[in-house]
Amino acid sequence: MEDELFDQIVTALNKLVSWVAAGAMVFGGVVPYIPQYRDIRRTQNAEGFSTYVCLVLLVANILRILFRFGRYFETLLLWQSIIMIATMLIMLNLCTNVRMTTELNTKRRSFIDFDWNHFWSWSRFVDYVQCVLAFTLVAAYITYLLLDSALFVETLGFLAVFAEAMLGTPQLYCNYQNKSTEGMSIKMVLMWASGDTFKTGYFLLTQAPVQFWTCGLLQVGVDIAILFQVYYYSRYPQKPISHTVSHTTSAKAL
Repeated sequence: MEDELFDQIVTALNKLVSWVAAGAMVFGGVVPYIPQYRDIRRTQNAEGFSTYVCLVLLVANILRILFRFGRYFETLLLWQSIIMIATMLIMLNLCTNVRMTTELNTKRRSFIDFDWNHFWSWSRFVDYVQCVLAFTLVAAYITYLLLDSALFVETLGFLAVFAEAMLGTPQLYCNYQNKSTEGMSIKMVLMWASGDTFKTGYFLLTQAPVQFWTCGLLQVGVDIAILFQVYYYSRYPQKPISHTVSHTTSAKAL
């Protein structure tokens, strides 16, 4: 009787751990953007957040969803992509509204102008939606035509996770150019590093496609490199940094 009760407790604990891990996988990626969203709402200033973050994450997660048609992967990862796409659209909507209320230039820019100089700097949220839909339809059509090609499917999966893995490189390069990490949230970098480490470990344990965990390792490496910059530039200041320098144009800026 006691052994049966013990087995039931162990089973319940295992289920609880699985649910927590699943929740962390699905929603953990959006957590760093919650403070950013609240900060933009509070200050009515979106200059500290690069909307190219949204572009990269939208492309990465749309490609990941299309990759699933060619090679099955865990449903939790599919939901993670869907949640991230919704989050990035919410961020874009907020940034567009804030920018339009503070922008002095009255000229409206739209997606259908097809002006490369103003790409991803449009005046209305609907233009971003049109661009995302256009990209999705074109990518889906190409995927449909080449779905029988193993090389295409594997390349598609690699591009999806590689794009997401490279999100930290703009911050890495920005820090190198400025010879400083001033204006960058160290707490957020630590959060990204811990989240990326957990995600990569999850990929390895669940035997996710090789593209997932190799790019996860790359993402962890970029996070570690940024943290090394924090240590190096604080211990060995390269030059005085003006406080007027923009906080960050990182893909993970907060």
